[in-house]
Amino acid sequence: MSTATQMLDKMPGEGQSITLSTVLWRIVLLLAIDGFAIWFATRAFGEGFVSLGLVAVLITASINYIILARDMYPLRWMLVGLFFMLMFSVYPIVLTVLVAFTNYGDGHLLTKQQSIEQITNERYVPEGGAAYSWTGYVSPNGDYALWLQNDAGESFFALPGQLLIPASDAQGVGNLDDKGIPETIEGYTRLNAIQVATNQDIQQIQFGSEADGVQIRSAREAAQLQTRFVYDEAADKLVDQQTGAEYLPVVGRWTAADGTELTAGFRENVGLANFARFFQSSAFRGPLTRIILWNFAFAFLSVFLTFALGLAIAYIFNDPSLPGRKIIQSLLLIPYTIPSLITILIWRGLFNNQVGVINRTLTSLFGIAPAWTVDPWLAKLAILIVNLWLGYPYFMLICSGALQSIPKDLYEAATVDGANGWTRFRRITLPLLLVAVGPLLVASFTFNFNNFNLIFLFIEGGPPIAGSPTRAGH
Repeated sequence: MSTATQMLDKMPGEGQSITLSTVLWRIVLLLAIDGFAIWFATRAFGEGFVSLGLVAVLITASINYIILARDMYPLRWMLVGLFFMLMFSVYPIVLTVLVAFTNYGDGHLLTKQQSIEQITNERYVPEGGAAYSWTGYVSPNGDYALWLQNDAGESFFALPGQLLIPASDAQGVGNLDDKGIPETIEGYTRLNAIQVATNQDIQQIQFGSEADGVQIRSAREAAQLQTRFVYDEAADKLVDQQTGAEYLPVVGRWTAADGTELTAGFRENVGLANFARFFQSSAFRGPLTRIILWNFAFAFLSVFLTFALGLAIAYIFNDPSLPGRKIIQSLLLIPYTIPSLITILIWRGLFNNQVGVINRTLTSLFGIAPAWTVDPWLAKLAILIVNLWLGYPYFMLICSGALQSIPKDLYEAATVDGANGWTRFRRITLPLLLVAVGPLLVASFTFNFNNFNLIFLFIEGGPPIAGSPTRAGH
């Protein structure tokens, strides 16, 4: 019996008995995972993140199945990796696709219910509503009270849920200071300015009864506030109690008949409207199309140039008879050892239009000073040069290793057949090399397609596209 067969026979998923400790370990692990998932999903659903909650439920169900099912034994080794891949790779991609069909963005970050709650929390002082200056007090039990003073010089003691008590009828009031405010009230401690400024609870409490209720409006004023907006669920509209205006939901905005909009918008599905807007608007279509085309060109040219230079160096130094090749190869790896952040900023200084070493040299030799950061084509050339410096050591390394794996017999046979150096490279070296480094070329293309650091650090996305109605760079 082979070793592989013996290993398969010992796998827990193939008939091996499971110990009590293993069962208990699985139960404890699943209880912890499921408990966290229930808490997380409940919070997600409560905050309106339905898709995130569903993903959490699906992932948790999958984890339970993989751990409990014997035929899923091999997947247990990949469970952690699969979890993070789903949460941080698959979910963001799916969410991005879903968001593309909504109006999600500035002013549309809330759900409709959250928008209604935020708007209906707004208060206003109705006509004839009383306003007071206030001083806060707190009891040892955490109950709050207010001492109110109006412009007529009248003072009141206010407790939540009770009628305002005139100062003359208030019990336990101590000595008044020069502003007519009690220094002490029996059972309460006066709040100082710092306590008032940092206290959020007292601002949410309505003092007094329904008839004369008072709520804090600012750090100095309390007033008889009323709810300004009331939501009519049957008609799906918000009614302004102050003006009588009615606001209906229009593409994620509460909009009145005269076009007035409330600030708290909400997100909703808009179908293909975003895509139609993109294709119909030159402000979006023009700059973005140019940027996407350059993005592909930058990634392709970066891979081609770095691979070509790295392969050329590796091919040259693959000759054992070349003197000092080890030292030279080590020196050529220096750009790869320096953090790209530092290297990019150094190259930015070298390409500076006014004081850069490159322009000073060109001016002294040829009398020219290219505008590297102003001219779009020169800026792209400079970026490719910098990326060539950053990337060629990588391909030099992998090509050096790949060249060692090509059998020397192939070259000897080709030489006997009369093939020259170029023919041997084109017919033998390059095809066999691409088999080994092909996946790395694809990975390099993907990396450069998303290479934000180089573009931002070197030229900050510029130079800007002239005449573009939206902020965009070449």
